[in-house]
Amino acid sequence: MTKHTLGSHRTAIASSVLLVLLALVVLNAPRFTYPAAKPKPAPPPRTVLPLVQVWVSTADRRLKLQQQPDVAMTTRGESSADIVIDPQKRFQTMVGFGAAMTDSSAWLIQNKLNFLQRRALLHEIYGAPPSNLGFNMMRLTVGASDFSLKPYTLDDVPFGQVDPPLQHFNITPTVRDVIPTVREILSINPGLQIVASPWSAPAWMKTSQNLIGGELLPQYESAYADYLVKFLDAYLGYGIPIFAITLQNEPGFVPITYPGMEVPEATRARIIAQYLGPKLANRNPKTQILEWDHNWDQPEQPLAMLADPDASRYIAGVAWHCYAGSQYVQGRVHRAFPQKDAYITECSGGDWESALNGELLWFTRELLVTGTRQWARGVIYWNLALDEQHGPHFGGCALCKGVVTIDSRTGTVSRNDEYYAFAHFSKFVLPGAVRVESTMTDDKGLANVAFQNASDGSIVLVMVNSNVKAFPVSVAQGDNRFEYTMPPESVATFVWNTGQAEAWRQRVLEWFNKVR
Repeated sequence: MTKHTLGSHRTAIASSVLLVLLALVVLNAPRFTYPAAKPKPAPPPRTVLPLVQVWVSTADRRLKLQQQPDVAMTTRGESSADIVIDPQKRFQTMVGFGAAMTDSSAWLIQNKLNFLQRRALLHEIYGAPPSNLGFNMMRLTVGASDFSLKPYTLDDVPFGQVDPPLQHFNITPTVRDVIPTVREILSINPGLQIVASPWSAPAWMKTSQNLIGGELLPQYESAYADYLVKFLDAYLGYGIPIFAITLQNEPGFVPITYPGMEVPEATRARIIAQYLGPKLANRNPKTQILEWDHNWDQPEQPLAMLADPDASRYIAGVAWHCYAGSQYVQGRVHRAFPQKDAYITECSGGDWESALNGELLWFTRELLVTGTRQWARGVIYWNLALDEQHGPHFGGCALCKGVVTIDSRTGTVSRNDEYYAFAHFSKFVLPGAVRVESTMTDDKGLANVAFQNASDGSIVLVMVNSNVKAFPVSVAQGDNRFEYTMPPESVATFVWNTGQAEAWRQRVLEWFNKVR
């Protein structure tokens, strides 16, 4: 082996030994591991505040229940608010809103609208909100009113004859127009609540022997109660249940151009206590009896009736009209008899001088906002529909307007101010909603009332700005608030749901915890 070869061999051996030693060092060296990543703390749950939906109408008709951009709520903090809503303070449960299906309204709907027009109008009025008006109350007349094509009752016999057994009772005058219309509406809204009111007893029961004027003869008080019960039975036979009945429309007023009669408080008490009340006590479905059915200006009459224990036991509540007096008597009667309900069963707008600038503000503020603040569980307008000549009608009001006007030549439907006033409630305040506490702001020219829907917990606030200038207003509920500037002379409905916002926050938090 040469010297060069021997040197190379030794170098190779040394290299091998070095590699072995290095391997041993690596294998026996302590292992280094990266520290485990610490879990990131979950971010604090983000408060999800609800958005407030807004619909606005203006007295100049520039806006008609037009939806506006949503308004974001903010955290209230220490700031005050013009209107504070407290859903924990709860008042009456709402039944609903609607209008009377008078003979005139039914006749127009059946005879001046074609099938498609009729179906469209009835779905618009009585279909489910918010896409439709959502009316769920109605008033019917027992016999003719001033808004009938002719005077009649349901037991008319030739002059000089009488019919105490009511053998000639029949509802033929309503079979062609009223009953088909109501049945079609019930197919749209089976939950319709109907209040019925007679304008006059049959002429043979009265001192005047005429449908116009007079009083009920004492010997026919029992027969008159039977007459009303037969009406309930006849309509139920057509699938039309009656939610409530009154003994007489406007019993303190005797009209001279259309059917009516005076029924003093003592007579009403006697008929209800001895005849009508017992006859209705055990019926199924139950029909309530509502007392008075007249204006706000004589609260002493329903107060006396409710203080009569024999009559009061059968009376569910008081029906009010808007033509005289103050809505605040509803609150007075409620405080005296808190177990009795209140309903507004008639109020009409019209083309009279006071309405030259429109009736949106008055009907929303005085009838609907103040009426429900004063314990009304339901509000029913007078005629649902009239024609361009304020009719047809037999005597009575010559300038009254319906919720809608039907052109008798074309069937075109026009929506009046009253339509939009009621829509600000009926589209959003659902049956079963409860009126809740809200700060009264009437002294600022800003009326308001608030409700909470039972179905989803949403809050509905209706405000009326009667000022001729825009009015900025702040509203708070709990820890949240929002601000909105009401246009001059306007109505706005605000809807929000803090419960849904909280539910959404919880769902977001749960999702985050699952995926992190």
